[in-house]
Amino acid sequence: MSVASVRRAARESVSGLPRAFWWLWTSTLVNRLGAFVATFLTLYLTVDRGYSASFAGLVVALHGLGGVISSLVAGVMTDRLGRRPTLMAAQASTAFSVALLGFMEHPATIAAVALLVGMTSNASRPAVQAMMADIVRPEDRVRAFALNYWAINLGFAVSATVAGFVAQYSYLAGFLGEAALTLVCAVLVYVKLPESRPEKGDAAQVAAEAEISLGTVLRDGRYMGVVGLSFLISLIFMQGSFGLPLAMGSAGFSTGDYGLVIAVNGVLIVLLQIPVTRFIEHRDPQKLLVVSALLAGYGFGLTAFGGSIGVLALTVCVWTLAEIINSPTQMSLVARLSPLHGRGRYQGMYTMSWAVASLVAPLLAGAVIDRFGAGWLWGTTALLGTAAGTGYWLLMRNLPESTTRTPKPATTTPPLPATAEA
Repeated sequence: MSVASVRRAARESVSGLPRAFWWLWTSTLVNRLGAFVATFLTLYLTVDRGYSASFAGLVVALHGLGGVISSLVAGVMTDRLGRRPTLMAAQASTAFSVALLGFMEHPATIAAVALLVGMTSNASRPAVQAMMADIVRPEDRVRAFALNYWAINLGFAVSATVAGFVAQYSYLAGFLGEAALTLVCAVLVYVKLPESRPEKGDAAQVAAEAEISLGTVLRDGRYMGVVGLSFLISLIFMQGSFGLPLAMGSAGFSTGDYGLVIAVNGVLIVLLQIPVTRFIEHRDPQKLLVVSALLAGYGFGLTAFGGSIGVLALTVCVWTLAEIINSPTQMSLVARLSPLHGRGRYQGMYTMSWAVASLVAPLLAGAVIDRFGAGWLWGTTALLGTAAGTGYWLLMRNLPESTTRTPKPATTTPPLPATAEA
């Protein structure tokens, strides 16, 4: 491929997106550049502070529980108060709670503030996703969500490397650095991002909007099906952080070996997310989600045969491709099925599926490996991938063509001809 063709492909990947999207994208990148707590919390508690592994596990679980709680609350705030105020409040409170965590000494206060950090850091997600759906045209959403996901992984890759060196010098510096960068995000939102919440229309539309509640989301059968499938997919992907290191450790691999293998995931996402998205952008989302679910399930399933670092790295390549396909496609589907004036609540419910999976995934990995062995865990991921693929195929039959809708509280999406957004 010539340099000119590469430049043309790059221009086409980023062209046509509104200025507000790029400020939101920049805010995401800066936020992930400062990701310290989520990455080093366990090491901070066990290595630096000398707490037991069980206490560290409790604190990490409380951090995840905070995300579960805040997902729904932030979703409601996103619809009622607006995207911009919710984002600013979430990022300012995250900066405060992260800095506070660095100064905590007593185990009880560490656990309590970790719960607060989990709540505040997760609260911005429904607002970000709703704002992105507001400002990006439906035909550009897959590309926009892919670019945002690319920024998340690029920022994480850089922050994990830099934060590792910072942690050797001072964990407190890492906490304060994340707090500072999160405040930068809040300033960016305040200065550069206008409110994107759709304006209220006539009296009939206002009345319909008033009927949209969390109960409306729960009664939306098709959407809750997406949330359930998201939970299954999350359980699979999170085994890269929980099941894989446990299995490699029990098989005699070192932590350095695991670092080399899991690094393949981040490198491939940074290198392939944009070109793969260009390939899949206007293809049938039903087929893409089915294929990604099967690749995820059986990619992890192949780990059962990973007797060397090279083979394990190949399995990571398989499920990373699934991740690259699934993330923007599923996010676009979520935006597509969310009603115009209820996007915050709908995005909050979707975010909660990942937060709950972050609680269940380590418990699942530990229980299955301890009782039955790692092979059974990888067989379970294959079954979960098959179930998710079947679910996507059934759920997306007769998918409605409309990209924004206002569902009635007691009804679900009416069946209409299936078409991909183009």
